[in-house]
Amino acid sequence: MSRGASTMNWIEVSLAVAAEAAEAVAEVLSRYAPNGVAIDLGAGDTAETVTVRAYLVADETIAIRQRQVEEALWHLNHIWPMPAPEFRPVQEQDWTAIWKEHLPVLHLGNRVVIKPTWRAYAPQPGEIILEMDPGQAFGTGLHPTTQLCLDALLRIPLQAGGRILDLGTGTGILALVAAKIAPVHIHALDIDAHAVATARQNTRANHVSHTIRVEEGSLAAATGVYDLIMANILAPVIIDMAQQGLAERLAPEGKLIVSGILLEQRAEVVAAFEEHGLVELETFTKGDWVALLAEKKKTSSRELS
Repeated sequence: MSRGASTMNWIEVSLAVAAEAAEAVAEVLSRYAPNGVAIDLGAGDTAETVTVRAYLVADETIAIRQRQVEEALWHLNHIWPMPAPEFRPVQEQDWTAIWKEHLPVLHLGNRVVIKPTWRAYAPQPGEIILEMDPGQAFGTGLHPTTQLCLDALLRIPLQAGGRILDLGTGTGILALVAAKIAPVHIHALDIDAHAVATARQNTRANHVSHTIRVEEGSLAAATGVYDLIMANILAPVIIDMAQQGLAERLAPEGKLIVSGILLEQRAEVVAAFEEHGLVELETFTKGDWVALLAEKKKTSSRELS
């Protein structure tokens, strides 16, 4: 932070929301508070309700930006009911320490641990440790779809040298976990340039940039065949990808993990898969969300020659 920024006063904006909505709220707040957004889990490392905090520079435009924040959250409230944001002044450099204080070590299931780089943590046997700092939107691990994809991924035995495609990589969390499990080759794609930059930063922080190639793009940018494809996106996009040749990118008996699917959308996704030679193996559910583990039929007529 520059010397000029260190003497500024700040306004903290905070609100308690369902954990499922935390990433969306953090993304909205980051538009107006680029210097830091924190998701506070409270006393534990998992929670159904969390507090999202962000810090606005208290300059001559603060009243305008507070109204912008309120308006943006009002629109988001139509998707996830949430309280009105609270604003309070924070003096000078104090916001930096407060921001870091509210970022705990996060446990996802029994094995995956996400920790900020400044936090000390003693790994337990079998745990997969990811170093990830905040200021990132989708893929912090709090959203049910991310957790469901991780559950499915940890059920698959990854083979050394295997090829993996991660579509809509976001912060790269799924690719990072796969790279920690086995020495595989991962092609991570996202259509958002900011996500690409963030994922690349995370591969370097976790010393797996030699394993994960992060690029801007989607399915059309993938070449060859893969042993595993992961796509934590949205059901309509997944169905569209199935129609655009998703199965052709899978090796025979290759596995596919998809999420971003609501319970009522599951049947439509499964039908699209069956039409293109993909067979559902297992369904994972959390609340209203579903992840599917599927496999490509060995005799599929859509295999690459």
